[in-house]
Amino acid sequence: METSHRVVVGDSRRLDGVADDSVELVVTSPPYPMIEMWDELFTELDPAIGERLDAGDGRGAFELMHDQLGAVWDELARVLVDGGIACVNVGDATRKVDGSFRVWGNHSRIVDAFEARGFEPLPEILWRKPTNSGAKFMGSGMVPPNAYVTLEHEYILIFRNGGTRQFEPNADRRYESAYFWEERNRWFSDLWTDVTGEHQALDGDDRRDRSAAYPFAIPYRLVNMYSVVGDTVLDPFWGTGTTSLAAMAAARDSIGSEREAGFAEAFGDRVEDALALSRAVARTRLDDHRAFVDEHGVDEFAYEAEHYEFPVTTKQERSLRLYAIETLTATDDGYRAVHEPIDTD
Repeated sequence: METSHRVVVGDSRRLDGVADDSVELVVTSPPYPMIEMWDELFTELDPAIGERLDAGDGRGAFELMHDQLGAVWDELARVLVDGGIACVNVGDATRKVDGSFRVWGNHSRIVDAFEARGFEPLPEILWRKPTNSGAKFMGSGMVPPNAYVTLEHEYILIFRNGGTRQFEPNADRRYESAYFWEERNRWFSDLWTDVTGEHQALDGDDRRDRSAAYPFAIPYRLVNMYSVVGDTVLDPFWGTGTTSLAAMAAARDSIGSEREAGFAEAFGDRVEDALALSRAVARTRLDDHRAFVDEHGVDEFAYEAEHYEFPVTTKQERSLRLYAIETLTATDDGYRAVHEPIDTD
């Protein structure tokens, strides 16, 4: 099996290189409006944003920032297939503007934006990120009533473009893409307590500060939850390419769109680890399932896996098959990966 992974350097507000109805899944994390590290970027996109901030008009700046994101959401509505899923990782912001401190609800603003474009919101996921300080308070400290709680979580907002996707009866690639029963119980919870943030190693300039990268586990889970083998996964805010790595490991095609060429160049170092990463992730999933079987006892399972020498909980899991990258070749616009099934041993 082969997959392709394109990297497009350009403006995601105009995804000219992505055809209509050609993407099955979007997994992305945009710049967060009203987070100061993104002020310069948003002002480059619309100078009026900087003017509003300088004038102390936080509400005006907030809306203009989301207008810029809205142009990308328009493109997602165009390129996603009917029934395609968009997963948007975002955090709210806290900030003092013109002497007044408040929370800026990015997640609720994005939900409204997707609904306005005809998407159907699905249940969202919260995951807890590490804080940068041991302090758990803001404002008046130990004296009520003017302290503020610390934001320690981010949202994964999930939207469906139209009705549910349709497949031919008993589609092999759909059942081959099944996840284990115990994975389903953990992944489809609305609270992920076993995922934590991570810092990215980006040397040479300030790209580290502007990458806003999320941990590999987030896109990897989402790719497995909301796509099947052979689907195309798009990340319009590609950054360090974590979504592409997850798509590679899960044997899906991917497209990444990124404004800054430096990120695409830096990805060449990360992609060298893709072969080992894909095999390690698949092996871990198999080992975890074997441990689950050992914990519960073989007699509790009604079905046998077709490609592995262990039982599974449900009939839908029988055809499950995991892949690892065997070769990865650079192309003119990205990479081509050749995948082989992970063996039982």
